[in-house]
Amino acid sequence: MVDRRDVAFTADGGVTLRGWYFVPEGDGPHPAISMAHGYAGVKEHALEGFARRFAEAGFAVLLHDHRTFGASDGEPRQDVNPWVQAEDWRRAISFLEAQPEVDPDRLGVWGSSYGGGHAIVLGATDRRLKAVVAQVPNISGYRQGLRRVPPHLVPALEEGFAEEERSAARGEPLQYQQIVSSDPAVRASYYSGDAVDFYLQELPEGVWENRVTVRSTRMARMYEPGSFIRRVSPTPLLMIVAEDDYLTVTDVALGAYEDALEPKKLILIPGGHFDPYRAQFERAGSEALDWFRKFLQA
Repeated sequence: MVDRRDVAFTADGGVTLRGWYFVPEGDGPHPAISMAHGYAGVKEHALEGFARRFAEAGFAVLLHDHRTFGASDGEPRQDVNPWVQAEDWRRAISFLEAQPEVDPDRLGVWGSSYGGGHAIVLGATDRRLKAVVAQVPNISGYRQGLRRVPPHLVPALEEGFAEEERSAARGEPLQYQQIVSSDPAVRASYYSGDAVDFYLQELPEGVWENRVTVRSTRMARMYEPGSFIRRVSPTPLLMIVAEDDYLTVTDVALGAYEDALEPKKLILIPGGHFDPYRAQFERAGSEALDWFRKFLQA
């Protein structure tokens, strides 16, 4: 039986990060997987199923909340800084490899969406990792922004970023917007029905807020994890891409996969960006597990 434990560890600046640590049955040391969510998500957003699947197969698994989200500390709340998140994730890997049940020579990383971009960056820059799974990964904030923001709206968006910066320079509080909204008149990160359904799924009380700092959008548009993809090799890379992904756009992800060096594998699954968590969970989870088994349990 898998044992799920609440854990905490300290990141840069003395910030406490918290998460769930899944310990498999049997004597260790076990191979291990570090996991985290994507843009403004928390561990309760449909990730426990993946973690338990991996743990039931004999992997120790650490699933943590990003700084300023969920159970983790950090201020300002609900602020998505990709570079800080990647560095925090490196600290999570250090925490995981130090656990007595873990074999530090058999570590993998699993990330989805924005976290899939982080997994690519970490796979390219941290040689402790021996296998990488990037599910519907963020590849290019700039190129995705070209698809998602109509050209005639870009000047107003950029002026909003500039005004937010001027406001911060005056010492005023950070500005916020919703993460999802069905009302196009409300400022939000996402408006599509599948995004609204995913983020607003039933969650335990108090674990998530439907708001994010405005500057998170600017940082997302600046983040280019795909520029690291050729550097993941020789670490084995699995990319799970949805055929009709309008968020981490399918053709951009496929282009990044072509740029990646061996060893690598591509899995194309039906549906859109959020289907790996739900309709395609069995396929996405099984393919990731097979990849980790191949390179961490061999």
